[in-house]
Amino acid sequence: MADLFRSRSEKAKPALYSEDKPIRDELFSAERLEQFARELAAQHKAIKKKGRNRLLPRLEDNGRKLVAAYRSLVEAVRQGDAVSPAAEWLLDNFHIVEEQLREIRQDLPKGYYRELPKLADGELADYPRIYAVALGLIAHTDSRLDPVTLRRFISAYQSVSPLSIGELWAVAISLRLALVENLRRLATQIVRWRDERAEADKFADKLLEVATLQPAELVSVTVERLAKPDKIRRAFVVQLTQRLREQDTEVMPVFDWIERQLASQGTNIEQVIHAEHQSQAAAQITVGNTIDSMRLLSTLDWRDFFESVSLIDPLLGQDPAGVYSKMEFASRDRYRHVIERISKRTNKGEVEIARATVDLARRAAAKEGVGYQVTGVSCRVSVSGIRLWEALPSRLNFEKCDQVEVKNLTPGPRRLTPDIRYLPYFKYLSSGGCNNV
Repeated sequence: MADLFRSRSEKAKPALYSEDKPIRDELFSAERLEQFARELAAQHKAIKKKGRNRLLPRLEDNGRKLVAAYRSLVEAVRQGDAVSPAAEWLLDNFHIVEEQLREIRQDLPKGYYRELPKLADGELADYPRIYAVALGLIAHTDSRLDPVTLRRFISAYQSVSPLSIGELWAVAISLRLALVENLRRLATQIVRWRDERAEADKFADKLLEVATLQPAELVSVTVERLAKPDKIRRAFVVQLTQRLREQDTEVMPVFDWIERQLASQGTNIEQVIHAEHQSQAAAQITVGNTIDSMRLLSTLDWRDFFESVSLIDPLLGQDPAGVYSKMEFASRDRYRHVIERISKRTNKGEVEIARATVDLARRAAAKEGVGYQVTGVSCRVSVSGIRLWEALPSRLNFEKCDQVEVKNLTPGPRRLTPDIRYLPYFKYLSSGGCNNV
């Protein structure tokens, strides 16, 4: 599983979709998770590439397979068959899974996916970087998420490689997609185990019948069924062993033959049984963690989470007048959207733009004193003593924008507190963009 997150130069079919093993790796402590996040950030090479949406088709496929697994387990229960504890978890909480599928379909428009930075190489090449981050987190927490761990993980990642505003907003949906992917793998595994146990029961019935009528044929019947490696699985062997163990001694040749086959592979029946029980227990824990994490994602205040991990907000909060941090969320979000759009138009980092803009606001405040505004209204840039449409492009080394109306706002008699709002609202917000950028 660790290879899933390791950068590679050659492009290959993503291991993510070429196997059905649960997304589960070594369980990390909080400190080790932060270290892993920094390592992951150093490995990731992100590029701006639109490309086709790879996650929505996978979501639909996962949704169909989850529903099929659910119906298969429901039918097993209806027929009176025993199901595993992991299957019971899935059956009792499938309404939560359906809710997650609906929310993902609603919250991941195709256009939004295209804007997310993609990985340039590795086994997840062309997939959104933030999705790879989500996979890494759930793999090393066994799908057990909590707000504190999530914040620390994202912050640690950004200490090496900042995530964009769009990526931070996509954390929630990326985690949902990763959890659905993992649960689909687990559900497929659970149903396969049940099918294998059912096949073992049928074969045990056949062996018991042969032992009674034609005992000399026991070994040949066993060899015919179990000799091909692709025809036998661990759950089958465990169920068959448990069914035959307390039967008549006539079936002992079957045990002897199975033991010899396992010995040639360096194991024995007891080890196989122990490993299968461990797998069943691990599946139960992971399914439970996944369901609990899905519940958590539906209750978290994602606006609060965004601002707690954003690298932009602390910078904008350094404005000379201290206005930004006092704004309501919608107003702060409006300023962040401007930075996001400037970044896309100029191919400059959002953090760089935010830092340069605040620096310019400080210069304006130092030159003209408090009480002046640097704010965007409609298509205008109102500045205090500084030409932002000239200064910001020069500071960030990109071409000038269209001419923008400049207006000094002299503080009136009622303006008793500093009010310097610094976000330049370039004319491209309504006219379509900067020239020659």
